[in-house]
Amino acid sequence: MKNIKVIVATHKKYQMPEENMYLPVFVGAEGKEENITKGYQRDDKGENISGKNPYYCELTGLYWAWKNLDADYIGLVHYRRYFTMEKHLPKDEENRFEVVLKEKETKKLLEEADILLPKKRHYYIENLYAHYIHTMYGETLEETRNIIENKYPEYLPEFDKLKKRTSAHMFNMFIMKREYLDKYCTFLFSVLDDLEKRVDITKYDSFHARFFGRISELLLDIWLETNHLNYKEIKVMDMQPINWIHKGSSFLMAKFMGKKYEKSF
Repeated sequence: MKNIKVIVATHKKYQMPEENMYLPVFVGAEGKEENITKGYQRDDKGENISGKNPYYCELTGLYWAWKNLDADYIGLVHYRRYFTMEKHLPKDEENRFEVVLKEKETKKLLEEADILLPKKRHYYIENLYAHYIHTMYGETLEETRNIIENKYPEYLPEFDKLKKRTSAHMFNMFIMKREYLDKYCTFLFSVLDDLEKRVDITKYDSFHARFFGRISELLLDIWLETNHLNYKEIKVMDMQPINWIHKGSSFLMAKFMGKKYEKSF
C-alpha cells in the first residue's frame, strides 16, 4: 500500500481538502505566533528554510517536506490550486473541493507512473526564455544558466532549450516517488542556494524578489527531461476565478512594451 502525502502550501487559514493524504503546511511560519498557524504544520519545525519564504514562496514548504516528511510519495499543491480528475468543474469554490484529486484516484494513477504533473501550460507566441525575460528580470535566469554550466553541465542542453520551448509544467505542483523527490530537491536547492549567493535580492521589490520560486518552475522540466523520466499529466483546477482579460493584457504589455509583471494573477 502506497503511503502518499501531498502538502498544501498556504500562508493563511483556508478551507482544506478532507482527504487524509493532504497535509496543510503553513509556509513562512518563522516568527508567526502559534495561534495564527494553529491546526497546520509549520514549515519552521525540524530542518527548514522557513525564513526564506519571502523569496522562495511555496518552496519552503517543499524543503520542509523533503527533510522531515516520511512517505513513499510526496507531493505539493497550493491552497487555491489543486489536481483534479473532473472534466467539468463546479462553478463555486466550495463545490470544487468535492472534486479535488482523491487518494484512491492518486494511487491508481501512480500505478501508471511514479511522477504526476500538471498538464503543460502553453505560451504559444513566445518561448519560455523570452517570456521570463519579458515579465521578470533576466539576470536571474542568466545566472541560473551560469550555475548549471559550471556545476551541472549535463543539464545545460535542456536548459538552453528554454529558448525554443513554448510550454512547461508550471506551478511547482507534482506528486512523485520519494526516491525521485530526493534527487530533484538535491538538484533544485543546490542551484537556488548558489543563485542566492550570486544575486543581490535587495535590489528587487517584494514581488520580483520571489524569483527563486519562478526559476524552479523552469528547472523541473530541465531535471525531468535530462533524466528521461516518465510522468503522467493531470488537470489543474483553480479554486477561484482568474481574470484572464487582465492576465492576457499584462502578458501582451510585457512582451511588446517591456512592462514587467507587478503582481501574481
